[in-house]
Amino acid sequence: MKQPQRITITGAAGQIAYTLVFKIAAGGMLGYDQPIILQLLDLPVMKNVLEGIRMELDDCAYPLLHDIIITGDPDVAFKDTDIALLVGAKPRSPGMERKDLLTENAAIFQTQGKALNEYASRDVKILVVGNPANTNALIAMKNAPDLNPKQFTAMTRLDHNRGLSMLSKKINVRVTDIQKMTVWGNHSSTQYPDINYAEINCEPVKSKVDPDWITKEFIPQIQQRGATIMKARGKSSAASAAFAAMDHISSWVQGTPKGDWVSMAIPSDGSYGISEGLVYSYPVRVTDGEHHIVQGLDINDFSRQMMEDSRKELEQERDVVTSLLS
Repeated sequence: MKQPQRITITGAAGQIAYTLVFKIAAGGMLGYDQPIILQLLDLPVMKNVLEGIRMELDDCAYPLLHDIIITGDPDVAFKDTDIALLVGAKPRSPGMERKDLLTENAAIFQTQGKALNEYASRDVKILVVGNPANTNALIAMKNAPDLNPKQFTAMTRLDHNRGLSMLSKKINVRVTDIQKMTVWGNHSSTQYPDINYAEINCEPVKSKVDPDWITKEFIPQIQQRGATIMKARGKSSAASAAFAAMDHISSWVQGTPKGDWVSMAIPSDGSYGISEGLVYSYPVRVTDGEHHIVQGLDINDFSRQMMEDSRKELEQERDVVTSLLS
């Protein structure tokens, strides 16, 4: 049997984590032959909730789940962790400005970055889910100088999945029939869901939809999907975010299918004119556990403007938290 992988989940008493822990324990993220140890972190006041979650996990009798550690201490939660899902963050409430959300959550990710730097496995894979995810990932990364920046990612897989779902319904195909969906930029309303390269059986998706539908319905609806769900539920996306987080890690660990790619927010290396160091969503392929930006894509004028708008927003967010980037 394989050695257990240690998986840390922050905000472990929250809604997203509640979906995550049971699916991960069942093998839904790393595979049905991979033992795991769950290391669950939340505020000390949530200890009773974590105890209840631990009891439920125990009662499921998962054969892959070797141990459960619950704690309010980041140093304990990140000890020797192989995969860290940074879910915990103050949620955005209706009417809340993104800048305010960024400021309130920044200190959390500074602390977690330092703990990861000190205690995590040197090969740890880190996914930031808590919003504003891209800049929170940047903060954590900058506070973990002993780790490779490529070990820090932020989640745009939810936006990627939303795009696949909306396209599949529009042209009446399965989501698995669509390849090369792309999300550029920030996990925010400036993101750019791009179907210029999307294919079905090597045929371009663009030939099957009206150009006006792309610009007037597809792009704005994906950009605003989170806000739309919040308006309907009164809460942020939870189950869909959890499944996207598992998809992200699965792709990172197991690799991307031949001929396809996924969307990940990763530290920019300057590709496509994006400022180096920003955590920006690109189309990526993954081989042997390493993500690589898909190069050589033609960028038209419309796409360039959309990509630049998201770049500028990320630079503005970075400037707000400059004091924490060390």
